[in-house]
Amino acid sequence: MFKVITREFSQEFERWTDALNTAKSLQPKCKGLFQDIRIFDGKELVWVYSRSHTYPQFVGPGTYNRLARLFLQEATEEGEEIEGEDSDS
Repeated sequence: MFKVITREFSQEFERWTDALNTAKSLQPKCKGLFQDIRIFDGKELVWVYSRSHTYPQFVGPGTYNRLARLFLQEATEEGEEIEGEDSDS
C-alpha cells in the first residue's frame, strides 16, 4: 500500500503507478521552500519531492530499481487488461 502525503493532502493507493502520478500532479502546488510531497510504501519513505532539489529523490538503497521493476510490471499488466478488453469487443 502506497501513501502520498503533503501538508494538505493524504491518499492511499494500491499501485505504485497511481501514487507516483498523483504525487507528480501535486508538484506545481508545492510552492514553499519547506513544503514537500512524500510517498510511503507501508511505513517506509521511498520518494520525496521538494523545491530544495531539482528532481524528486528516491530514498534508500535499491529503492529506484525495485520501484522501476514494479512500474514496468504494472504497465505490462495494464496493457494486458486493455488488450483483453479489445479482444472481447
